[in-house]
Amino acid sequence: MSKRLFKSLIQHPSPSSPSPSARAQRKETSSTSMESINVLKGYGKLNSAEAQTPHHHRGSKRPLILAVTVSSIVLLTITLGLLIGALVRESSTEGSEAQSLRSSSAQSIRAVCSVTQHQDSCFTSITSLNSSVEPDPEAIFEVSLRVCVNEVSNVSLFVRDLVKSSNDARSKGALGDCAGLLEDAASRLRDSVAAMEVAGLGEKALTELKISNIQTWVSAAMTDQETCLDGLEEMGSTVLEMVRDRLSRSREFMSNSLAICAQMSAVLEKFEMGMH
Repeated sequence: MSKRLFKSLIQHPSPSSPSPSARAQRKETSSTSMESINVLKGYGKLNSAEAQTPHHHRGSKRPLILAVTVSSIVLLTITLGLLIGALVRESSTEGSEAQSLRSSSAQSIRAVCSVTQHQDSCFTSITSLNSSVEPDPEAIFEVSLRVCVNEVSNVSLFVRDLVKSSNDARSKGALGDCAGLLEDAASRLRDSVAAMEVAGLGEKALTELKISNIQTWVSAAMTDQETCLDGLEEMGSTVLEMVRDRLSRSREFMSNSLAICAQMSAVLEKFEMGMH
């Protein structure tokens, strides 16, 4: 009986002891399953890394954006500060310049004469007549007109003396006409001075109408002088050059007054003043 049982066990193996081929198949199946699991785990790690990467980049960009923003604000603040400082300095400089002009007669006269073609003669003629003139453009302009009146009147008297001493009838007549023209020129210049006188309370020394009238009168006075010289030249007067030399100063003075009158608005602006 024991021999039969032994044969039976050999012919019918126990199910708990698998055959070598079965064990190999299970091992292969187990290996495949492990590989699948590893692949899935690796895929999960990859997805996790990919998902974290953008967050990492976004996080790293935030300090950069903040730094750029702060730098821009600082730069803008500095620029605005410099601009405001420059404007304040410019305003302060202009204000101090105007104050300086109004505090000195000499500086005021030079500032007014700066708009003329003959600045030196403008300054010396005004200071010689009134060195302590009020540092006011309108007052200085009035003195320049008085300078013209005095000079033209003096030349007119000089020509009258030539008329008396002349022996040439033709030259005598031309000199007489010249003297009359110069007297007319002096009268026009006196009208200009009178126009600046303030008659009543609230009246301005200069207005647009007064400026226009003064320009007309001074221009007419200059024309009278040229007409005087033209007459002497036509008559072939021997004193033509003598009279021309005497008139050269009055021509310069009237040219100065005409320039100041034409630029009065700009001159007043330099003094930070208006017409009064």
